[in-house]
Amino acid sequence: MSKVAIYPGTFDPITNGHVDLVDRALNIFDKIVVAVSTAYGKKTLFDLDTRELMIKEVFKDSDRVKVVSFEGLLVDTAVKHGACAIVRGLRAVSDFDYEFQMSSMNNKLNSDIQTIFLTPSEKFSCISSTLVRAVAIHNYQRVGEFVPECVFNRIELKYSKD
Repeated sequence: MSKVAIYPGTFDPITNGHVDLVDRALNIFDKIVVAVSTAYGKKTLFDLDTRELMIKEVFKDSDRVKVVSFEGLLVDTAVKHGACAIVRGLRAVSDFDYEFQMSSMNNKLNSDIQTIFLTPSEKFSCISSTLVRAVAIHNYQRVGEFVPECVFNRIELKYSKD
């Protein structure tokens, strides 16, 4: 039986840090389900369908990565896709409190699914979707080193019109 993990997020947009985390999680798990959240209550740069399409493009050559969108409880989505673990990235100590609370709640909802925390590779430790969006607003051309090429192309299309 293969070991499947789910990696949830808004991914608005997916960054090279996210891609690195998936690649490293594949050293532990046989398959990763990248679960794109509907992002209730958040104003997103890209709609759900576009975010899902971009991530599928990033991982198009990997048969070990599946991309899905979801709403509702993460643990229910994890069960639906046969995941035994939730993968989360921790960039800084400031991420830990929130992630620990989420992990504890997910464990209460389904104790069969474990949360695995991975720290980013050093070169990606300062990258976040929030920072990419903030930089893109002022100078979209500066974000190319932080996101996959297909994502940069979408950002360029969005901001070059302005």
